[in-house]
Amino acid sequence: MKTKLRIASIIFIISFFVQAQQQPKGIVGTSNWMTNWTSFRPAVNDYGEATNIIAGTIDKDTKLVKRNIYHLVGVVYVTNNATLTIEPGTVIRGDDKTCGTLVVTNGAKIMAEGLETDPIIFTSENEINNRKPGDWGGIIVLGKAPINSLGGIHTLPFDLDPTLNHYGGQDPEDNSGIIKYVRIEYAGRKLSASKELNGLSLAGVGRKTVVSHVQISFSNDDSFECYGGDLNLSNLVSFRTTDDDFDFTQGAQINISNSIAVRHPFSSDISGSRCFEVDSYEKVANTDMTKKMTKINANNITLVNLEENNQGLVRESAYIRENTFFNLTNSVVSGFAPFILLEGNIGNGEANLSKITFKNVVANNCQGEIESESGSNIPGIKNYYGNPAYGIEYTKMKLSELFALPNIKGNPDFRLNVNNTVASGN
Repeated sequence: MKTKLRIASIIFIISFFVQAQQQPKGIVGTSNWMTNWTSFRPAVNDYGEATNIIAGTIDKDTKLVKRNIYHLVGVVYVTNNATLTIEPGTVIRGDDKTCGTLVVTNGAKIMAEGLETDPIIFTSENEINNRKPGDWGGIIVLGKAPINSLGGIHTLPFDLDPTLNHYGGQDPEDNSGIIKYVRIEYAGRKLSASKELNGLSLAGVGRKTVVSHVQISFSNDDSFECYGGDLNLSNLVSFRTTDDDFDFTQGAQINISNSIAVRHPFSSDISGSRCFEVDSYEKVANTDMTKKMTKINANNITLVNLEENNQGLVRESAYIRENTFFNLTNSVVSGFAPFILLEGNIGNGEANLSKITFKNVVANNCQGEIESESGSNIPGIKNYYGNPAYGIEYTKMKLSELFALPNIKGNPDFRLNVNNTVASGN
């Protein structure tokens, strides 16, 4: 009887391992879910002239409708627990001179639920072929979910109204609304030598908030940045951002799935651009170390450098700081140097490295594997992640071999090419 049980256990373990190896990698879908609502050439889109101005404060429930084109002037605050509803297909053009920026304050909501065939578009006010990263500010959402800053409340460094600029709290279930089937283009205005706005800033945002099917293109800083909060993010597209695609800090508890970052060497800045930048705090002195550290679970992610054999200013695909939990599973990473970079303070012992896991991941055309910023501990790190149980596969394939249709001039399809061995799991 014991022998039969032992055999059954062995069979179960083997079947579990085989099943894990056959999990689909990178972005997935029975069809190409980026078709219809995304745009990879926003510079040539004719959005029409603005017919209405949005400025000042929105302190009561307000609806923006598709028949109008809106000019977002200055910093516009949604306050007083009001809800800003935006119809599918509505276009909002951010003002260049006044750095048009939309701020959904603590307690207010944004209901921006576009359709696959009729997305909501936030873009530059400038005309065709005259648009550039940082033409306007971006979108900021301030919620009541937990952060790990001392006192549990913090402010963003964006020169906002001090009476409205606060986020954080005790409610991980906080609801700031819906952002779905939305494009955000040419945001990220530079405020000073050290401060730039992001395409979408989510600060202390709770998990009842829906953020799905959002494309951010040509942001002058990060595309998506989460300051604390507790969120499930899915079907995000970051395209040719200047800095990081996905940035997490202040104890953010994030599940991100079926999302893609498409980088280009000539769209990256000298600060060192990567797809994921993950840390637990801005400054240790300002952090409540009894609170949760940042934890990111990233599943079915595709990270790709469009220029093969040209890293340019694109660096590692992910930079992970100490005291941070980061799990990357069932994913594809192509064209970075190196594959992953760990902060130098992270040692090579299991207590440190067990917080950072990679399972069923393809690292294609990466110059370097999982490395330490300090340049030391490389053998220990390599041995740890070299365990076959992690299923990290290093390959050398052209983008055209790896992906179904990696051509952004048309309707790109960055799902894995079904004809290659990586896709089949063999």
